[in-house]
Amino acid sequence: MKTLIKNAQIVNENQLFESDLLIENDLILKIEKNIPEEEVDKIIDASGKFLFPGIIDDQVHFREPGLTHKGDIESESRAAVAGGVTSYIEQPNTVPNAVTQELLEEKYKIAAQKSFANYSFSMGGTNDNLEEVLKTNPRNVAAIKLFLGSSTGNMLVDNPEILEEIFSKVKMPICVHCEDETTIKANTQKYLDEYGEDIPVKFHHLIRSDEACYKSSSKAIELAKKTGARLHIYHLSTAKEMELFRNDIPLKDKKITAEVCVHHLWFTDKDYETKGSLIKWNPAVKTFEDKEALWKALQDGRIDVVATDHAPHTLEEKDNVYTKCPSGAPLVQHSLVAMLEMHARRRITMEKIVQKMCHNPAIIFEIEKRGFIREGYKADLVLVDLDDKWTVSKENVLYKCGWSPLEGTEFSAKVTHTFVSGHLAYENGRISEEKRGERLLFER
Repeated sequence: MKTLIKNAQIVNENQLFESDLLIENDLILKIEKNIPEEEVDKIIDASGKFLFPGIIDDQVHFREPGLTHKGDIESESRAAVAGGVTSYIEQPNTVPNAVTQELLEEKYKIAAQKSFANYSFSMGGTNDNLEEVLKTNPRNVAAIKLFLGSSTGNMLVDNPEILEEIFSKVKMPICVHCEDETTIKANTQKYLDEYGEDIPVKFHHLIRSDEACYKSSSKAIELAKKTGARLHIYHLSTAKEMELFRNDIPLKDKKITAEVCVHHLWFTDKDYETKGSLIKWNPAVKTFEDKEALWKALQDGRIDVVATDHAPHTLEEKDNVYTKCPSGAPLVQHSLVAMLEMHARRRITMEKIVQKMCHNPAIIFEIEKRGFIREGYKADLVLVDLDDKWTVSKENVLYKCGWSPLEGTEFSAKVTHTFVSGHLAYENGRISEEKRGERLLFER
């Protein structure tokens, strides 16, 4: 099967240039102008459109197994490819938690049958499963995930001796959720004493505070420096944490890398007034000053990756009092167009969007032959029209939970085509049911 994309504006490796691109089966065969149209099976005229590498979202929660009333691998990967996300790394806090090799492989088996996007699943670490963690194959598993602050699922790792042992012995990326549990519990009690269970959600960022984030992130970084571990810190949310990261060495040489999520670049604590619990995340959306500091660090290289922490819950679950309302929201369908909206507002270049959402995840996790538009690489590609306005609504949301915190937002850009390993998985609003994504492999 050969597909020819004609006259695309290709955004790749800090360049923007017009070219044709030829796909053969699952690979990019040729990138050059005026590729002959003979002996191709499909031609796509991309005149006026921009061609990106497929987005790699290194932090999602697709809720399968055990939490499939919120979302599942089929529904959320469908939303992902509609948003230009061609590969994802899913987290272990499903039910049961993916904390043994057998449970981890069960998730891979489900994805092989159901996932429209390419996939990997992280192995979960706990206070008592080091032996299982060390069995993880670095060739076909993305990372080890540790929750250093509690979130959905009971996977808090809070034993300092165990933590140091994991950091010392694991020879693949360790990804962490950093919030200090002691600080959060003390803050929560203060507001419980004043308001009872129905704490106004506007205080969420003061309960899960910048102090809680900084205390945990700084400890994780100190431990990584001590042990030489390869550490990647998920969903950073505070200005204070930005002092912990460097931008004076090449990404490939960094042992400690940083990520920000779209919602922390988009919302502030002022949005709790209108969005309420729909934007209750862990770590919390914080102040305007925090958001601006994240943007600055993203631009100057201290933050390496933009992801989503896609984490759906039902509206019924979100409509609970503060202490019973889960944290998290769905984002994979809208992450790329949200960042392109920031491009339209002149906050970020397209080249930098591609660097932070495609190239850098591939480099950090050493993903084999993905994340770049190169001959011989997997044909994970996204075509976008920067001038096709549309508005997020319940009618066009593909998440199983049926809602988005971005409902009512008008976007200037639209994803028109998504190729997953050479297969046209999404075209102008339609998902192809013919093929499934591939298991990601890692050059380790």
